[in-house]
Amino acid sequence: MRKLFLLVAVLCLSFSAFAQVRKIPAAVTEAFTKQYPSASDVKYEDNLLNVQVHFVLDSAKMIAKYDNDGSWKETEKVSSYESLAPEVKDGFLKSKYTDEWKVKETAIILMPDGSERYRLKVEKNDLLKKYLFFDKNGKLVRDALTI
Repeated sequence: MRKLFLLVAVLCLSFSAFAQVRKIPAAVTEAFTKQYPSASDVKYEDNLLNVQVHFVLDSAKMIAKYDNDGSWKETEKVSSYESLAPEVKDGFLKSKYTDEWKVKETAIILMPDGSERYRLKVEKNDLLKKYLFFDKNGKLVRDALTI
């Protein structure tokens, strides 16, 4: 058992060391620069399977996600609950999460097909937390547990 634990620890350290040493793929930096030429405070985060780019655009905090080949997956824009479209707020208020759950974070997710998703992080207590995803009409598309 101890050998297995040591092996797992060594593998984890090896992967994290690799992630810190690897250069961000040029395809990603080129795609990002082309897509967001006026972005500021740009920081790349390599997750081995994809790259997240944290940046500011027009005073909004954003995170763009790319595959290693530079294909854009989505961009997340930090938002406030108050600034969400009335349809999205109405969708949340009609959901089963309204009574005992509190909205902690909101984000608008821009998709490659031009659509938008709205993500609300809700919390019932310190252990029960979920992401709720709504479409522009306020329909709850999916939910997912989070930490």
